[in-house]
Amino acid sequence: MLNCEGDVRDLVKELVDVESVSGREGPLADMVYDTLSACSHLKTTRLGNVIAAQTDFGCPVRVVVAGHLDTVPVAGNLPSRVETVDGRQVLVGRGTVDMKGGAAVQLSLAASLVKATKDVTWIFYDNEEVEAAKNGLGRLVASSPELVRADMAILMEPTDSAIEAGCQGSLRVNLHTHGVAAHAARSWMGHNAIHDMAGALQALHDYQIQEVRVDGLTYREGLNAVAISGGIASNVIPDRCDMMVNYRFAPDKSLEEAESVVREIFSGYDMEVRDAAPAAPPDLSCPLISSFVREVGQVGPKYGWTDVARFHQLGIPALNFGPGDPNLAHSDHEYVFLDDVATCRDRLSHWLSAE
Repeated sequence: MLNCEGDVRDLVKELVDVESVSGREGPLADMVYDTLSACSHLKTTRLGNVIAAQTDFGCPVRVVVAGHLDTVPVAGNLPSRVETVDGRQVLVGRGTVDMKGGAAVQLSLAASLVKATKDVTWIFYDNEEVEAAKNGLGRLVASSPELVRADMAILMEPTDSAIEAGCQGSLRVNLHTHGVAAHAARSWMGHNAIHDMAGALQALHDYQIQEVRVDGLTYREGLNAVAISGGIASNVIPDRCDMMVNYRFAPDKSLEEAESVVREIFSGYDMEVRDAAPAAPPDLSCPLISSFVREVGQVGPKYGWTDVARFHQLGIPALNFGPGDPNLAHSDHEYVFLDDVATCRDRLSHWLSAE
């Protein structure tokens, strides 16, 4: 079991030092489940390595507070260690930012908050850092939708202790060009598929980053080649070239509209959609979100996709809020300011208990 009765800053270290790379969350999920099952004020359910713990205070409002237990692979950055950055204590190690700082806030409050003005469903899930088909929150929604019903959701993704509203959508497409193989010494006998990708590369080079305003927040879009391949040998004219392009789009667009933008840019190219995740709007007009914004005081757009979009598809207004600088996520020197973890806990606790 985990020690949720002490300082939340100690709990972060305890969580970080249990390695939980995607697909290997079992030992940490065991500890979370055992810890929350021992709390008499919670009804705790486990589905695989997904844990949901619900209060039943009889409140008129229910909030889901969710976060993932998995991390990207360890890179010599476990066990964790305490250092000083700008005169403040930080915890360095894999998952400190993404997102065991947030998970520590969840666990600490789930165990200690025995009275509130809002009922809470605390959700801890696996496989967020890998392909969407394995995402534990997605599996929970599919198998037990009653466990995610709520009036609002908070995703404890790292936001530097501010609110990041909504999220960008993501579209990944493969472009293909087709040529004719030939000996490189007789290149005129073939047709070079790699050369045919020049127009697409020029379109990417010429693309101007779009800034889109939604609910007063500015989302910056991006269109980038993220992989390219072609050719089988140094003396063979390549007969095929493949390029993967990632489009990060603002929440003013549906998936269909985002795909239309990309198809227009790469008109004439053979294009295959490989992965698509919808954006989510900020939902700042939602009264519950507005009240949380007043509690925290800082709100900006979310760059990147998060499971906020999954909640939006369910008709549940949602936002991102958690300790840690998202720019440090997945880095080898990933770290979280320990006092930020305590601040996030205090703000969330106060809001859940406020009239």
